[in-house]
Amino acid sequence: MIPLFKEQVYEVTKLIPKGRVSTYGAIAKAVGYPNHSRHVGNAMGGCPKDVPAHRVISGSGKLSVPSFRERLEKEDVLVQENGKIKDFKKLFWNPLEEL
Repeated sequence: MIPLFKEQVYEVTKLIPKGRVSTYGAIAKAVGYPNHSRHVGNAMGGCPKDVPAHRVISGSGKLSVPSFRERLEKEDVLVQENGKIKDFKKLFWNPLEEL
């Protein structure tokens, strides 16, 4: 994976406000690689601690990493029993529209 891609992913992810979520696909589009959502996921796997990876979820509104539930709930993001974010559409942060 290209280091510049990872850095761009991290920089966009750092902009997601507390209490909001974005998706791997939205981040990929924002950095200019619309078909690379899996690469965004791979980049998140080893991201620095200052990157709020817990705010990036699947396009279906479901947590990809169950252990992120607690971190999201501390930010008042409700996670349903099935792992989906309650009010996903309301909490969705689209970098292409909000940057």
